[in-house]
Amino acid sequence: MLLTILIAFFSLICLVVLHELGHFALAKKFGVKVEEFGIGYPPRLFGKKIGETIYSLNLLPFGAFVKIYGHEERIDNPRSFSTKPFWQKALIILGGVISFWVVAAILLTIVMYLGVPMQIGDDDNGNLVNPKVQIMTVSPASPAEEAGIRIGDTIREFSILNDQFSINKTNEVQKLTEKYKGQEITLTIQRGKEIFDVSLIPREVPPKDEGPMGVSLIRTALKSYPWYQAPIQGILATSNLTVIVMKGWGMTIASLVQGEGMPPGVELRGPVGIFELFAQVGILGISYFLHFIAVISICLALINILPIPALDGGWLLFLIVEKIRGKPVSQKIEQKITVFFFFLLIALMICVTIKDIARIF
Repeated sequence: MLLTILIAFFSLICLVVLHELGHFALAKKFGVKVEEFGIGYPPRLFGKKIGETIYSLNLLPFGAFVKIYGHEERIDNPRSFSTKPFWQKALIILGGVISFWVVAAILLTIVMYLGVPMQIGDDDNGNLVNPKVQIMTVSPASPAEEAGIRIGDTIREFSILNDQFSINKTNEVQKLTEKYKGQEITLTIQRGKEIFDVSLIPREVPPKDEGPMGVSLIRTALKSYPWYQAPIQGILATSNLTVIVMKGWGMTIASLVQGEGMPPGVELRGPVGIFELFAQVGILGISYFLHFIAVISICLALINILPIPALDGGWLLFLIVEKIRGKPVSQKIEQKITVFFFFLLIALMICVTIKDIARIF
């Protein structure tokens, strides 16, 4: 558990470093002076100047930063960010966002080669690696939740009295559960490398939209691609996941606007909640872990491109306004708006973190 959390923390830091590296690389490409590239936030522990750039390691290990000459204040100098053409400045801003998608494509390429976890039907039987029936959702206060069953658990066997059934398909679980409603059954569960039994009594009259056990099931397997197909599949998977995330956000926003609250199964999570998910995914194997990091990377790309001051999208928004007006927004106004939204985002993160802690403990 501790090792998984450390790996998760290191993975997230690497994502942020690569994000800043995107800004750094394009700034260098267009001849903009980069004053400092730092891992972590000040105070500085170590720094070395190579060429015109200081490369530093800092005390607070919560991200990274790049200090671009002429970004925070307008400087009339050929090496300054503020004197570059609009398209070059836009690309420097978008460099960080693009890096998230590049990282996701690389990770998903690796996943496609190792074996991508995918949903399959009960009738699918060809070319499958490790087909299994997994728990997709667990309803609150259901027999499954009371028995300690979690999302991602694999059902290996179904037992009642002296009868024991190996499980390979979702309809096997559904038929057996329906047959033995109201009787105590035993499920053999695999969670990572751990295998154990749980007992429960499927409800004879379950609530609406819930089954006797209070779970929804999914049959999954790993499907791998040859090395020469994996990059193409990785890029396609990145674009598909981007669309899926955007649709999910759209549905959530529509539900909130209509006063229906958060859609079922959708939960806002902060850093603590994300680490909890890392821990759950980590026990499923390397393919699932890399796939999850790729999804996080895509989500960070989409969040950063939102036109919110304090994010890359907000930085780009000010640049577009400057292009339309023919003159830059007042530096004081820009700074005040950015600081306001920065503290607003911090407040939101604190609220979500408190909720995550309360839910876990």
